[in-house]
Amino acid sequence: MKRAEKAQYLREYQILKEQGKPFFPYAVLKDSVMACIVLAVIIGMAVVLGAGELQNKADPTTTTYTPRPEWYFYFLFELLRVIKPPELVILATVGIPTLLMVGVALLPFYDRGPERRPERRPIATTLGVAAIAMMAWLTYLGAHAEAPDKVHMNVPAAVQKGEVVVNQSGCGACHKFGEAGNHGPGPELSHIGARLGPDGIARTLRNPAGVMPNYSALPPEKFDALVNYLASLR
Repeated sequence: MKRAEKAQYLREYQILKEQGKPFFPYAVLKDSVMACIVLAVIIGMAVVLGAGELQNKADPTTTTYTPRPEWYFYFLFELLRVIKPPELVILATVGIPTLLMVGVALLPFYDRGPERRPERRPIATTLGVAAIAMMAWLTYLGAHAEAPDKVHMNVPAAVQKGEVVVNQSGCGACHKFGEAGNHGPGPELSHIGARLGPDGIARTLRNPAGVMPNYSALPPEKFDALVNYLASLR
């Protein structure tokens, strides 16, 4: 901005400022009244219409339920999937979001230009577009991400039917398969075929130990597919 344009802008700003009203109490009072109206409307709708559930109630008896956040937390959900080491979880949940919020809060201090057009404020425009694009991309990935306990191993096509049985049975809720599944209470099964043969796997499925369910009730074709799949994991 040229010096003459800046001086003209300051003169016009001073005139408008003298003609206006102070922020307190006029603007504060209006904002407070409007906030009370909005709050009263929300409370009234909740009382009259009732509070709706965002999802079905959790069933503690199932092992196939996959908890997922609401859509506006998908970006943080995906960030936790990207940052895998447990010692860095605090960085994904607290560190990065806090740094972004502090950066947005400090934006008026390190970009003090009087221009309002986005192309003339490159710092603010670049940071704003980058933040929106990053959150949008992470939200998209989080919305289309598979369940963390869904098993997907690199196995021959002949035994892939068994992987369907594994996912239908919720085996990932208690076992680890590569990057999918959970660490316990059952052992990791990523290379179970190298430790047990098909006969040993079949005996374990029919006579499980601990809290593991009995799989002998499966249809024969599904049971055989499950055994062959687990035996192929080496």
